[in-house]
Amino acid sequence: MADKIVKAPAKINLTLDVLHKRDDGYHEVEMIMTTVDLADRIHLTVRPNKAITVESNNGFIPTDKNNLAFQAAFILQERYHVQSGVRIFIDKLIPMSAGLAGGSTDAAAVLRGLNDLWELGLSIEELADIGAEIGSDVPFCVHGKTALATGRGEKLTFIDPPPPCWVVLAKPPMGVSTKEIYGKLNLKTMEHPKTEQMIKALEEQNFSEICALLQNVMEPATFELAPDVKLIKDRLVSFGAEGTVMSGSGPTVFALARSESKAIRLSNGLKGFMDHVFVVRILGE
Repeated sequence: MADKIVKAPAKINLTLDVLHKRDDGYHEVEMIMTTVDLADRIHLTVRPNKAITVESNNGFIPTDKNNLAFQAAFILQERYHVQSGVRIFIDKLIPMSAGLAGGSTDAAAVLRGLNDLWELGLSIEELADIGAEIGSDVPFCVHGKTALATGRGEKLTFIDPPPPCWVVLAKPPMGVSTKEIYGKLNLKTMEHPKTEQMIKALEEQNFSEICALLQNVMEPATFELAPDVKLIKDRLVSFGAEGTVMSGSGPTVFALARSESKAIRLSNGLKGFMDHVFVVRILGE
């Protein structure tokens, strides 16, 4: 019985900008995303019948067609007339509903893994196109790396990764509703990130400048709905974080640190304040 383990890394947003509401009801975004070494592990086991099942070590994950990993397997099976099925086991380390693309990266890992196991011979671009049908973060997660994402987030231009550094990820216990946050955005008064300057800072590997340019237009709306998220950011700043910002629509806040010892000091400052604090390396490529 063929099987495979695929790593599914989390993503963070170095910048996140919302430009306008589109005719299709989605928002036009412009954001710079990169990957970090906090990852789920997806265990895929091919089955002789066509059944697709999802299991996990996390009891809160949907295991039916609402799971993006299930959807990824189902689309491939239907579209390419695959006669076998798959057991998907999600070893979950990325917190759920955290702004870290946990569900999207699991779906991307299933697309990459089943492409091999089912011998479909699809290119990474073809897999990313299929991923766009599942969710707007899935194409980025199929590729990984560091990218400027536009459109709904599915149009990608690859750019230089950040210099090697450490990332402290802090997720408070509450969740936030992305829909509610989009509803609170004031597109007229918001201060937009300096996206072009961030791309240049990445090209120059200028760590201090990258830290200074971290920005997410969703922060004010999320801070209003979940004041604890602002507390975490303020706390990281008070402990000397060079750069800190919320990822996605939250509620996870991250800080960048040049050294592991600095990252550990920052994470120690949050211990006791919250359960989900991770110190990981930036991946980025």
